[in-house]
Amino acid sequence: MTAENESGSAAASAQPRKAAVAAAVGSALEYYDFFIYGSAAALIFPKIFFDDSNPADATLLSLATFGVAYAARPLGALLLGHVGDRFGRKKIMLFTLLLMGVATFLIGCLPTRAQIGGAAPALLVLLRIMQGISAAGEQAGANSMTLEHAPQHKRGWFTSFTLNGTQAGQLLATLVFIPVAALPEEQMLTWGWRIPFLLSAAVAFVGYFIRRTLHETPVFTKQAEAGQVAKLPLVTLIRGHWKAVLRVVCGALIASVSTIFTVWALSYATSDAVGMDQSGMLWVGALANLAALGAIPLWARLSDKVGRRPVFLAGAVGSAATMFLYLWAISTGSYPLTLLSGILCFGVVYSAANGIWPSFYGEMFPTSVRLSGMAVGTQIGFAISGFAVTFAAGIAGPEGDGWANVGLFTAALCVLPALAALTARETAHVPTEELGLPAGGSAGAAGEVPHRTAERA
Repeated sequence: MTAENESGSAAASAQPRKAAVAAAVGSALEYYDFFIYGSAAALIFPKIFFDDSNPADATLLSLATFGVAYAARPLGALLLGHVGDRFGRKKIMLFTLLLMGVATFLIGCLPTRAQIGGAAPALLVLLRIMQGISAAGEQAGANSMTLEHAPQHKRGWFTSFTLNGTQAGQLLATLVFIPVAALPEEQMLTWGWRIPFLLSAAVAFVGYFIRRTLHETPVFTKQAEAGQVAKLPLVTLIRGHWKAVLRVVCGALIASVSTIFTVWALSYATSDAVGMDQSGMLWVGALANLAALGAIPLWARLSDKVGRRPVFLAGAVGSAATMFLYLWAISTGSYPLTLLSGILCFGVVYSAANGIWPSFYGEMFPTSVRLSGMAVGTQIGFAISGFAVTFAAGIAGPEGDGWANVGLFTAALCVLPALAALTARETAHVPTEELGLPAGGSAGAAGEVPHRTAERA
């Protein structure tokens, strides 16, 4: 083998690791931005953007702005999914990071309602929509990039680093808000809350620097060079893969566990009904996320051996039970019970589904529509999950202490993800080039357009 061939082989073998690291670090930075909003929506924004309402209504309105980003995500999925399948995964990964950074930085610059009136919450909602559009393409782009670079027997392991990045971003967002919550209230509500948002400028710069050196994936490059890139990926997706999209929508409802845990449970625990300390509850979230960082790759590695379906199913069913346990623990006001049940629910059990969905969903689609299929399917499911927080606030009763109702509601939302896993095809051991195709079938049978000339990316 010549030195040139050895060099090319070494570079190719390094790409899976490089893609996984870029996905993990970029997602951590991106979701740091996304999740600091959740903490602020629960603890800060009711007092500075919706302070003309009574406390209960202000909290409800603030939590609704958290859900607005999820409502925007299906639109972002349609736009960014098309671009990613048409022009490549790398372009999406760079664009989403910059968009999230700009939107988050501007939130930190916003004047309050006391300063400019109703324009303040309106601008807040607009910037939250920008965050939602960015998040719509982030995970689908990063997951597609990592899955298509990964060795086929380790796709679960490599793609799990995207979700590990997401969890790290959530952990970082929680840790940043712990000192903010410890500030005297006047300082917290005037300048303290802005610091985590303003730091997003540095976040965007670091993430962009890491991602700009990535190579496009081999399977997409091969498809583009052969003139097989679909001109209208969404049309191909709907025509040939609508069942997979529907299955992903149902599976993505598992994210309700995350939104209820991260936002509603935090709001409930620190309300007058329970009266737990803000900093103490933020530490519960931080330690649960820390546990998830260890659990996610282990569950993913197990799925490479035993399959995606049983691991995802265990996470969905287990989350329904342990979320009920977690909310009950909060209702007792006991920090030890709350901490242990939070780590079990979010850090361990939920991670079984959360850690393997990047490979599980991505393997349902062929290369030509993978990013679109993942983006559209997940973002519709995530949109419903985002507003689960608002529904939870509504069904918790006038005093906001109906934790049992919220637990049952969350368990009900776990039913469809479980059914999605039960009805899905097992793909853990299917070669990457054959993913999304019928067993023993051809690309054409799956709705691809291999012989149709298309513009190259």
